[in-house]
Amino acid sequence: MHVTRRSLHLRLSLFYFAYFLMLGGYAPFFGLYLKSLGFASFEIGTLLALVPVVRSFVPALWAWAADHQGERRHLVRWTTAGATVACAGLLLGSGFWWLFVVLLALNIFWCAALPLVEATTFGLLKGRLGDYGRIRVWGSLSFILAVLALGPAFDWSGVGVLPWALLMLFALMAGAAWLLPSDRMPAHHGEHVPIGRVVRRPEVVALFAACFLMSLAHGPYNSFYSIHLVELGYSKTSLSWLWALSVVAEVGVFLWMPFILRRFSIPNVIAFSLGCAVVRFLMIGWAAQYPVVAAGAQLLHAATFGAHHAAALAAIHHFFQGRHASRGQALYTGVGFGAGGAAGVFLSGWMWDHVGPRATFGFGAAVAMVALAIVLAWLRMPRIAHAGA
Repeated sequence: MHVTRRSLHLRLSLFYFAYFLMLGGYAPFFGLYLKSLGFASFEIGTLLALVPVVRSFVPALWAWAADHQGERRHLVRWTTAGATVACAGLLLGSGFWWLFVVLLALNIFWCAALPLVEATTFGLLKGRLGDYGRIRVWGSLSFILAVLALGPAFDWSGVGVLPWALLMLFALMAGAAWLLPSDRMPAHHGEHVPIGRVVRRPEVVALFAACFLMSLAHGPYNSFYSIHLVELGYSKTSLSWLWALSVVAEVGVFLWMPFILRRFSIPNVIAFSLGCAVVRFLMIGWAAQYPVVAAGAQLLHAATFGAHHAAALAAIHHFFQGRHASRGQALYTGVGFGAGGAAGVFLSGWMWDHVGPRATFGFGAAVAMVALAIVLAWLRMPRIAHAGA
């Protein structure tokens, strides 16, 4: 059945909206929920690290399954349904080992969705970053909606109701997955190149190293940012506005990314984002008690996540073509958000208690600086000619 461009955009936008609505319920508040259960910082770090640990290898297995099926949509439908069932386990217990098992199962299913949908989106749009930005922005808007609605709600009711909210949000995501367009993967002229040869290219190694280190640098932010601000005296409502501010900045970057990549090369965009990460994490660690500094640090999210993620996705699409697209996205997720994120969360959980917030966020800044050096030395790529198509 023929699908119009408008219908294609609508179906993809709906999934991004539902996925990031769910993420807006999880990312800012789940650490606070674990804190409310009385867990120590290392236990919180361990449970939160299950997300990136699973993403370090499981998306590659789902990508392999998608490559053999020849369609990603079927897997996205069933894995999002599985994640919803697993999420219901959060309602049945709150002990450490029970949550460990539930979160492990939840993330095995959850981690499949976004890499497969990103590969589908770039494939169906033929890499047009302009269209991608207009679709992906709906995810950013839904994230803002979630944090602005849930922050005041948790100030009123307490964060203990979070599992019920997450169950509803996961169910919405699973429903949106059934409306995704078909994505039968055609043959591609570049598929004869073995994926191992692509991965061993120096510029690809540099790209993955930068993605790994950027996620490692975000470990303190992803694990303890909300806890840090609440301990500094911010309310959950104020926290919600700061999270929303970061995503507002991200929205602007996604809309301007085609123009940016026509003017600047991918390595330059990634290098700039890493430089901003150095500044951002020092601001959060050393001066977040000042609201104007906290707000300024959140505006830098436009670079440290928005610009970095969009540029990295464009690079992955450039290097991994045809049926390698799913595995390229899985490698990006596994190396960056997976291995890098897991290392960052684990180290942050230990450092938070032993050296304190300032040194922990300073560690993130130092890691970003190392990544910046790698990008400047080894990452070479052309500008994206069709970025605005």
